[in-house]
Amino acid sequence: MDKSNQAVKDQQKKILGNFQSILSNDQSWRTGGFPQPDGGFHEFREPEAVVIVRNDHLYVRANPLTRSHSRIQFLDNAKHMYYSNETYAAPEVGSISFEISIRARTENTVPNDLYDGFVSLNLLDFSTGAALDFFAGNEKYASVYGILPFPGVEVPDSGQTKYFCIFKEETDFKKREFNTYKIIYHRGKDEVVFLVNGQEVRKETNVPLKFNSFTVALGLMTEKDLSPEGSTSLHGQGIIGEWSPITITINE
Repeated sequence: MDKSNQAVKDQQKKILGNFQSILSNDQSWRTGGFPQPDGGFHEFREPEAVVIVRNDHLYVRANPLTRSHSRIQFLDNAKHMYYSNETYAAPEVGSISFEISIRARTENTVPNDLYDGFVSLNLLDFSTGAALDFFAGNEKYASVYGILPFPGVEVPDSGQTKYFCIFKEETDFKKREFNTYKIIYHRGKDEVVFLVNGQEVRKETNVPLKFNSFTVALGLMTEKDLSPEGSTSLHGQGIIGEWSPITITINE
């Protein structure tokens, strides 16, 4: 077998879509959320959200946002979110990539404040607390890389800073239109690459832990710090998010 045929053999492509199953909650997607310390469950679901599946794309509108949490930051951030039921393992030596087109439009958000309301692609590793994300708003987008204190997840000790989150904001994209976002993770190289519309916008090397597998999440979110009095994330703003199916490519 020549090298080109071998490369094709070693590459796997999957399409994660089937958004209509969101309404049945029993196939490709489920409503996101986390258990709470009191034994309850915090669901990322805006009760008045409008959900439309059209031309294989997912459209979700929540206006105004209403969900919040007064004590746990991550539970306050995510307002409406879906998790993939399947997880996608990172190959030991090769790479795994996730590519999606997203359109974000917000209403009554603070101008130039991305974190007042945005549409997300989140790759979540619930075995380590690690996350790789794109956040898209009206005027900006951000690539995000971090290890987070997800409720109920025990983060392994790397001997370095245990929890962190690094945001890189950019304005060079098609505002309020569809843009293509891609995240590539190479476990063997401990490397993450972020691309927007086919152009590399960020590379992280020497990632301090190994990502094991990814749950794909799609969300409407804010990212406003909790105050001593509780949530500060709501002031009547709304978000419209649209997502294409996700192309997942595994190179062994």
